[in-house]
Amino acid sequence: MDFEPSDDRRVLADTLTRFLAAEYPIAHRNAVAYAAPYHDPDKWARLSDLGLLYALAPEAQGGMGGAGFDIATVFQPLGAALCPEPVLAALLSARLLVAAGHDLDPLLSGRTRYAAAIGEIDAPYDPAEITCAAQGGATGWTLHGRKSVVYGGGTADRLLVAARASEAVGLFEVASEAVEITAYGMIDGGGAAEVFLDATPAALLLPDAEATLHDALDHGALALCAEAVGAMDTAQALLLDHLRTRQQFGQPIGSFQALQHRMVDLTIEIEQARSITILAASRMGAEQQSRTVSMAKSHIGRTAKLVAEELIQLHGGIGMTWEHPAAHYAKRLVMIDHQLGDTDFHLQRVMAGYRGA
Repeated sequence: MDFEPSDDRRVLADTLTRFLAAEYPIAHRNAVAYAAPYHDPDKWARLSDLGLLYALAPEAQGGMGGAGFDIATVFQPLGAALCPEPVLAALLSARLLVAAGHDLDPLLSGRTRYAAAIGEIDAPYDPAEITCAAQGGATGWTLHGRKSVVYGGGTADRLLVAARASEAVGLFEVASEAVEITAYGMIDGGGAAEVFLDATPAALLLPDAEATLHDALDHGALALCAEAVGAMDTAQALLLDHLRTRQQFGQPIGSFQALQHRMVDLTIEIEQARSITILAASRMGAEQQSRTVSMAKSHIGRTAKLVAEELIQLHGGIGMTWEHPAAHYAKRLVMIDHQLGDTDFHLQRVMAGYRGA
């Protein structure tokens, strides 16, 4: 199989990389990622104007892609720049809206912000364990419960909520002003929210959405894998620059054989992470989609932790300071493992031979 990127994907990656290099230097990123609203609304509008979100949806639904390699093309540059914009929330929402046959143009154009409220405190990863309740009545549906770690929830106009109605988990749409939302910044930058539902009016989009939710989470996990690869590439570049310039005993520390061996081992691990992400991207929409994504996410989690550890250890004390980019890349790499299923969760799926819907 030919894994060379198409011309369209290459142009998209180059355009996004140049935009982020010019508009999202690390100092600006840190200034907006840790303070409300935990991203830059002006930069979000400009990313939308670039047509970035259209790459996340199929052509049949008004997008320009939506395949696994399109998602990887978008998220790898985002990871390299540590961009905190809520693109993951847009991706999850787009997958859910596509399945519901919903008009995607408000989301893809950036006019309406959506967030997917799936996880709960006691069901962070698996939709089958959702307990948030949906009740139907003469006047329509109402939702009861709490949703946790809703990415982009603090700035969303509309929420796509997974809730249990009788035995099935359905997908519902609610207006953000109809619910209580507590927004907060994550430890590695970017925003999430807790959503409290108390007899909240909702519109039913899908009565049985469990398979759709699994599919959306698979695509989100692939996006995180690609983001991690981008962050690892930048972390590796930071390390190489440090090893070439840091002097000890009158010579660069990169000339020490022990450190060279560690960099070689790290490079091999990063390339393996890149390869399994490519494999997962190639199997989106195929029978092995869920199992391959879980293989990739589990492997990425272990590799990301290793890269973060080496990034700090080889930089020494300076790598732990707020002013140095290494600390922020290390935090993001560690936290990627805990988003949309950690290493243990996805390893269990692989061992169980999980195939998904």
